[in-house]
Amino acid sequence: MKNKAQTPKEHESQPEPFTPGITKGMVRQHAFRLYRDKLEHADLSLEDWVLAEKDLVQTRLSEGIEA
Repeated sequence: MKNKAQTPKEHESQPEPFTPGITKGMVRQHAFRLYRDKLEHADLSLEDWVLAEKDLVQTRLSEGIEA
């Protein structure tokens, strides 16, 4: 059974996505790929989350997947 004390802090500071059809989980997965090195030393900032979401949307559009 997972304890709330074991949950990473990154999830607590993640804002709700502003793009329809994009979930927090999708943004979180993309952000972890983008900021793998940064996460070892610090939490993601609000700006990091927003940039990760924007990058995810652009990536999906360029691959022909609807955002």
